[in-house]
Amino acid sequence: MISKFFIERPVLSNVIALLMILIGGVALFNLAIAQYPDVVPPTVQVTTRYPGASAKTVIDTVALPIEQQVNGVEDMLYMQSYSGSDGTYTLTVTFKIGTDLNFAQVLVQNRVSSALSQLPQSVQNQGVTVQKKSTSILLFVTLTSPDSRFDSLFLSNYATINIRDELSRLPGVGNVTVFGAGQYSMRIWLDPNKLQARGLVPQDVIQAIQQQSQQVSAGQVGAPPTPPGQAFQYTLNVNGRLEDTSQFENIIVKTGTSGDVTRVRDVGWVELGAQTYSQIFSLNKQPATGIGVFQSPGANALQVEQAVEKKMVELAKRFPEGIKYDTPFDTTKFVNASVHEVYMTLIEAGLLVLVVILVFLQDWRAMLVPATTVPVTIIGAFAAMAALGFTINMSTLFAIVLAIGIVVDDAIVVVEGAAHNIEQGMNGHDAAIRAMDQLFAPIVGITLVLISVFLPASFLAGLTGRIYSQFALVIAATALLSAINAATLKPTQCALWLRPAVPPEQRNFFYRGFNAVYDRVERGYTRLITFLVKHASASVACALLVIGLSGYGLSRVPTGFLPIEDQGYLIAAVQLPDGASLERTQKVLDRAADIIKDTPGVQQVITIAGISALDNSASLANAGVAYIILKDWSARGKGEDLRSLVYGLNDRVSTIMEARTLVLPPPPIQGIGNAAGFSMQVELRDGNSDFAKLQAITGAMVSNAQSQSALQRVSSSFRSAVPQFNVEIDRVKTQTLHVTTDAVFSALSTYLGSSYVNQFNKFGRVFQVYTQADPAFRVTERDIANMQVRNQNGDMIPIGTIATITPVTGPSLISLYNLYPSSTIVGLPAQGYSSGQALQLMEEIADKTLPPGTGFEWTAMSYQEKAVSNQIYWVFGLAMLLVYLVLAGQYESWYAPISVILAVPLSLLGPMLVLRGVGIDNNLYCQIGLILLIALSAKNAILIVEVGLELHGRDGKPIIESAIEAARARFRPILMTSFAFILGVVPLVLATGAGASARKSIGITVFSGMLASTCLAVLFVPAFFVVVQRFENWLEQRKAPKAKPVAEAKS
Repeated sequence: MISKFFIERPVLSNVIALLMILIGGVALFNLAIAQYPDVVPPTVQVTTRYPGASAKTVIDTVALPIEQQVNGVEDMLYMQSYSGSDGTYTLTVTFKIGTDLNFAQVLVQNRVSSALSQLPQSVQNQGVTVQKKSTSILLFVTLTSPDSRFDSLFLSNYATINIRDELSRLPGVGNVTVFGAGQYSMRIWLDPNKLQARGLVPQDVIQAIQQQSQQVSAGQVGAPPTPPGQAFQYTLNVNGRLEDTSQFENIIVKTGTSGDVTRVRDVGWVELGAQTYSQIFSLNKQPATGIGVFQSPGANALQVEQAVEKKMVELAKRFPEGIKYDTPFDTTKFVNASVHEVYMTLIEAGLLVLVVILVFLQDWRAMLVPATTVPVTIIGAFAAMAALGFTINMSTLFAIVLAIGIVVDDAIVVVEGAAHNIEQGMNGHDAAIRAMDQLFAPIVGITLVLISVFLPASFLAGLTGRIYSQFALVIAATALLSAINAATLKPTQCALWLRPAVPPEQRNFFYRGFNAVYDRVERGYTRLITFLVKHASASVACALLVIGLSGYGLSRVPTGFLPIEDQGYLIAAVQLPDGASLERTQKVLDRAADIIKDTPGVQQVITIAGISALDNSASLANAGVAYIILKDWSARGKGEDLRSLVYGLNDRVSTIMEARTLVLPPPPIQGIGNAAGFSMQVELRDGNSDFAKLQAITGAMVSNAQSQSALQRVSSSFRSAVPQFNVEIDRVKTQTLHVTTDAVFSALSTYLGSSYVNQFNKFGRVFQVYTQADPAFRVTERDIANMQVRNQNGDMIPIGTIATITPVTGPSLISLYNLYPSSTIVGLPAQGYSSGQALQLMEEIADKTLPPGTGFEWTAMSYQEKAVSNQIYWVFGLAMLLVYLVLAGQYESWYAPISVILAVPLSLLGPMLVLRGVGIDNNLYCQIGLILLIALSAKNAILIVEVGLELHGRDGKPIIESAIEAARARFRPILMTSFAFILGVVPLVLATGAGASARKSIGITVFSGMLASTCLAVLFVPAFFVVVQRFENWLEQRKAPKAKPVAEAKS
């Protein structure tokens, strides 16, 4: 026998346990730490610029050619693009979870390459970038100049030149992005009046720069083949490409007949400016630049953060005087705090479990046996996590916390069996061997049941599948390690440590009092069980009624996905009226920053003007975002929790009348969506681009949603009535005046939109050269009419002569979702309502509101929630089936396991009552708790049914007597193990601080479920056993008479 082998070899038993701890400890220090498993769908981003193009022009000339090629790429879930009025284009392709991101990038790159020839020449010249987009932002490093010595342009480019590449090379860093003023560019600011006076047009300047600033490959002097005797070879260096502003200013644009020359400085001026002027980054109202560090998949977040901080300390030593860095935004603070809180919960749970065991066993030697189980199995579980390729995250840590109450069960059963044998007069060695002879099979059986419960969850796909599987497999691994420990080390410890117990009357006051109370409870329980099993049919009917009510009630609990967490920061999306300038947006953000900074609980405010937070940070002049960095969880006082801050800040910023400001929590999982709540895409599917129609139906959707009490903060950033100008060229006049339309288009493009010329080298980098009209000459509509073009006769013709300029309206930011023109609607469920109810209500509103030719799709977190909405039912059903099959094989009966299976849904009564009473939705963590309850409820029932089957089948006792005796015999172990588990999850129920919502959800579910299971299972399982055994005996009796004549005939 296995256990006897190890009892007689105590050193080997301890070596096995120590090896578990050693291997697990090594794995613990090498495992990556993250908030969640790798559940973020991989994304590939395609970006380019079409300088001067409107959003509609970018759609027609850039977006459609690219997206028609990319559409349907292998393993794609959906794609969404944004085309801005500043010529920017961004396409994000989202793939299935688990897709190889490198392979996905290659697929997208190949498809984009096939569309390049269809793109405008200026777009091709600048290039189209296809890159893996790391969506999990780790932290922001900001650069500021406290004494205002350096402006934001210098700070941004200092970060680009000196910091970005250094951080990009750090292990675990996926991507580094610089936010703020943008890269350097040689800006040629043209004066239209001076050009007109000299008979010049912008294209003359562009051609002059292209001709006089270019790289020349001049070759070598004396390069082979040469005549014999050539002794040297010399490389020719030609100063072709210019790099300083003075050199560009001196470029000759025109020469006169008398030898006079016109240089660039004569028709404009040159500066080392920014490539784009569409974004303003500020930290606490101070000009700054932000360096966004993104984590690569599978990297250890805390190690990456430490590496970045170490590198920044090193780089800061080389900063010019007047530059200071800070790390105001750091998501690892939440991850670190969450993991720390779970570790504290782990310690608290372990101590509470040991207290319960000590109270019940009343022997410190006996308590040491299950106490040593906890470190061996829990630390050993980290080795299993490493072998399975998991990380230390909320899912795996929850599994380890909840496993504490499970792993001590086997040890408690072994200790109790050995202690009982010692009370019969046996020594420790023989008592342990005798106990393991009786308990080895039940321990194996319970372990198989535990593993079978969690196996179905490990095969699920998608986001919930990743979270379920890591939780389930870690608990299954701990159960397996616990069984190994119970078969090797525990009997050895019992043989060495256990002594005859102190007589009950000689124990201390507390123990005597506890025993007195327990004895009365046990006697009352025995009387109640006797009554219930004698009326077994009525008892089973009552139990089935409770099961039915529990199942129905739980099905009425609103479903959710992931609870909104206090992650230490909030997002404020600001949108000004249509057509508002970037300068106005910055002023509003400054006002908002003042209001937010004065709010108790807020530490710092980062603002970025010129991007739309609810549109995937797309470029939009009249929009901005504020990242509100909150104080540490421990430093906040009363009324500074997440809910109070969100409501309070929304009330405060609503006083800013110049803009609509919406404060939202961040998404529960970094990288899936822009903010918490739902995200719906309303689409035009009839093949047209009627953006006024899209605006109308979007407005109707938002208006109807705002009238619903179950929804809050519903809004859309889509605007189709942004003031614009239409320039209509009179093609008859152009021909009459000998002006080519190409010349008109070129002049407008250069003067107003800026034209890409070529490149130059500076600071060891390659930057771009742009020409554009001086800001003073492109302010009003009249300025457009006054700009002039040259006809074929060399005369200058005002554009106003050949073009009509009329005010119109149109969108300044256009989104395509899966090739359909779309608008985004975001919102939150109201207090007391779940995300599942919000999605269902929005779908009902869409069905009633959207006309034919339109439709909607869910995106981001809402897409994931809809994709996995019914998985829990399959998991629950498969887990119950596997438990039944394992028990049927163990009992060699198709009917005996029914007594155990019927006990499982009894535990649903607790979660049903508590979740409905407290108002918590049935979210992902609650569902994980329900899966765990299957195992725990089945385990309690098995303890009673196992003994009942032995008494009835082996000893031949009557069914009722067997049921009563089994219930009385297992009452104390069930209470001990159940209350050990229940008290072990109390820290989860009372959780506060970082990650508290997730801990409370799973803690409340398991706590209430185990309480219900413990109270109801010990009452109804004996009745189940009686009814099922009577039925099975009746079937056997029916078969017996039929078998007798056959036997006689054979004889």
